[in-house]
Amino acid sequence: VYDALEVMNGKESLVLEVQQQLGGGIVRTIAMGSSDGLRRGLEVKDLEHPIEVPVGKATLGRIMNVLGHPIDMKGDIGEEERWAIHRAAPSYEELSSSQELLETGIKVIDLMCPFAKGGKVGLFGGAGVGKTVNMMELIRNIAIEHSGYSVFAGVGERTREGNDFYHEMTDSNVLDKVSLVYGQMNEPPGNRLRVALTGLTMAEKFRDEGRDVLLFVDNIYRYTLAGTEVSALLGRMPSAVGYQPTLAEEMGVLQERITSTKTGSITSVQAVYVPADDLTDPSPATTFAHLDATVVLSRQIASLGIYPAVDPLDSTSRQLDPLVVGQEHYDTARGVQSLLQRYQELKDIIAILGMDELSEEDKLVVARARKIQRFLSQPFFVAEVFTGSPGKYVSLKDTIRGFKGIMEGEYDHLPEQAFYM
Repeated sequence: VYDALEVMNGKESLVLEVQQQLGGGIVRTIAMGSSDGLRRGLEVKDLEHPIEVPVGKATLGRIMNVLGHPIDMKGDIGEEERWAIHRAAPSYEELSSSQELLETGIKVIDLMCPFAKGGKVGLFGGAGVGKTVNMMELIRNIAIEHSGYSVFAGVGERTREGNDFYHEMTDSNVLDKVSLVYGQMNEPPGNRLRVALTGLTMAEKFRDEGRDVLLFVDNIYRYTLAGTEVSALLGRMPSAVGYQPTLAEEMGVLQERITSTKTGSITSVQAVYVPADDLTDPSPATTFAHLDATVVLSRQIASLGIYPAVDPLDSTSRQLDPLVVGQEHYDTARGVQSLLQRYQELKDIIAILGMDELSEEDKLVVARARKIQRFLSQPFFVAEVFTGSPGKYVSLKDTIRGFKGIMEGEYDHLPEQAFYM
């Protein structure tokens, strides 16, 4: 099981992965490419090992598919080493935990849901609220400001986005620090189910060399969806909402390998599509359990024109603890949350009775909350072509100072428009 077989079909070769042993020397496999033109009587070769992909520095700046073959027309990868994509997760003894923060330069994230170095972050959002743009901004900021290696796995996303992404990386001069692995929407389900493992294997190699590496997965939901398709093809009974019965196990196999060891760390950022904006759907709900920080993108905030459309009341992080981030940061973040929460409660009164019916104290709360709401917006480097305004990287120190100032009334004399973007 999991061994690779190769079928020669004319000049083309198709790789299959064994999924089930049916007895009598017969196996059921999943194709890693298009099975068009297959016919009975073709010769199948047992490769006697799982799918192996190139790892190491040779993969940087290249675009590969699930099998590690280059798809950027720049010739062979020229790798020195190949690793199997199915590997055991590190043992408990090898794991390490770190409390170090990773500054992203995005105000709302650094303040409300700070990322841990070697942690796992989920970007949750429905269709079109900005998951991919947020992810591209994170890659750009971290590659330029922290100069680390990144691996990007495009799982079942749009080919156009993959293309945009490649050119974005080239223009920002960070392509030589990123390995790209694509298995886009047009690929068969077996391919989309394994492409996340291909990217992860490359990231594990960098980690085991003692580096701090970033792994970006866009989109983890399509990984689940590919699993659903494969599960149906293998004849398993579907479970809740039609998902595969092995949903939690498949997610666990992937997530348990994305971890930090005593030699190096993998910090992962995963975009999670939320079907019909329902966070209780089994797929996003299963993903929640594995994450250290969740960044929830909200359609309601996007409709106000506030980008990034992060919901500061829904987004959480395990790092938001005075022992990790310090008392000042913690108090500022909690203060911002309580102000926005109070504003949320007052909205109904304002809608029915109008602003004039509020007490002076509440009017002040509303004014400050609206300023904070606008101050949570930020122009992105990767969105310069759309917004026309230059991107900004904001240090954590400036972020805390700014929000603290608004809450303490230092900027009560300024109009709320002054805080937008």
